[in-house]
Amino acid sequence: MNCIIIEDEIPAQEILITYIGKIPDLEIKGVFNSALMANKILKEEQIDILFLDINLPNISGMNYLKTLQNPPYVIMTTAYSNYAAESFEFDTIVDYLTKPFSFERFLKAINKVENRQSTIKPIKSDTIQITKNEDSVFINVDKTLHKINLNTILYVQSDRNYVTVVTENISLSFIDSLKKWNDYLIDEQFLQIHKSYIINLNYVEKVTGNLVYINKQKIPVGRTFKDVLFEKIKPIN
Repeated sequence: MNCIIIEDEIPAQEILITYIGKIPDLEIKGVFNSALMANKILKEEQIDILFLDINLPNISGMNYLKTLQNPPYVIMTTAYSNYAAESFEFDTIVDYLTKPFSFERFLKAINKVENRQSTIKPIKSDTIQITKNEDSVFINVDKTLHKINLNTILYVQSDRNYVTVVTENISLSFIDSLKKWNDYLIDEQFLQIHKSYIINLNYVEKVTGNLVYINKQKIPVGRTFKDVLFEKIKPIN
């Protein structure tokens, strides 16, 4: 699992780095002193666990968490226990560590993440069925067939084991993989621009920095996908 640390206290950073180093399946992708510095990696990389301190400069950990569209599993850390009740209002928060904490307590938090992951139901072929015609797809979700015209798809978004297909008129979420949809949407108008997004190029309103705007929605562009995107849209100047 990939993880990042957002912690402004050096001793606390060092403790987390030491503990994480004892777990073979955990890999640190970044260590940050402030929450805002972590925005880029959270948008472009597959991060499974976020170790987040509550008391941070500029913006608190809680307020920062509210700004994340699809946050990873979060393990909160702080020296103050009075934040515990507030932290559990967030579904994505798996555990709460009060400093200083032992390796055993840290390991318990990691086990909670693994248990949460194992409760995600696998894809079942009798639950989801996609049948593609020349210009449309039929999606069978919970025994209801939804006909989706390919030309109306704005973008497809993935969040862990779930996919959301967003059109001009409807948004459908179900257990599936983005790779599967990338195989279906082979038409030139569709392009994967991020590990979590496939977009319909016909609906791109503008591209600013690492963001694509579709129907007033901001969609991140992954670093490895940027060149392909600009090759497709080909600016004339």
